[in-house]
Amino acid sequence: MFEMRQHQTFSRGVLALDGGSTDRLVVRVGCELAKPQKAELFAVHVLEVDWTHDLSDVIPGSAERASAVLDVAEAIAERARVPLKTQLLQARDVGAALVDEASALDADIMIIGLPYRMRLGGEFAIGRTVRYVLQNAPMAVYVVRDPMPVQHEGQRAQDAQHASEPARTAPAGAAARHT
Repeated sequence: MFEMRQHQTFSRGVLALDGGSTDRLVVRVGCELAKPQKAELFAVHVLEVDWTHDLSDVIPGSAERASAVLDVAEAIAERARVPLKTQLLQARDVGAALVDEASALDADIMIIGLPYRMRLGGEFAIGRTVRYVLQNAPMAVYVVRDPMPVQHEGQRAQDAQHASEPARTAPAGAAARHT
């Protein structure tokens, strides 16, 4: 799948799963890194609970979706012949819950996924959970990102042309207009 020249040595890793497009990649990367070292892996899925519910409330449909997320992770790890423990948490903030749980588990590494998405205006979006984990996790953090979406040739040529054009600036004192 991928080749790393130097593997991070670790004995316990947390795989942060959100039910999104990167979950399978997170589990595969985690299994590839853990297998040669016989490291323990924990797949952690956090259900974010808003302030209208108590943290102990059962949110309709959430347990089934969360179980499906963890079942997929278990199946991938089983095929890779890597033992995997799963944990389901409910919390107000996903990033804080991931960091707290990884710390409580004494994890050496956390692997988290980042879907490829752009904000309005074309700026790459990292999101608040990944940002929080990168800023606050005491252990090593690996971020795995979805590949860039494939663009058709016309869009790629248009983007390349736009990128090669010199930036246009308004004369001093002129107000910038967005159309």
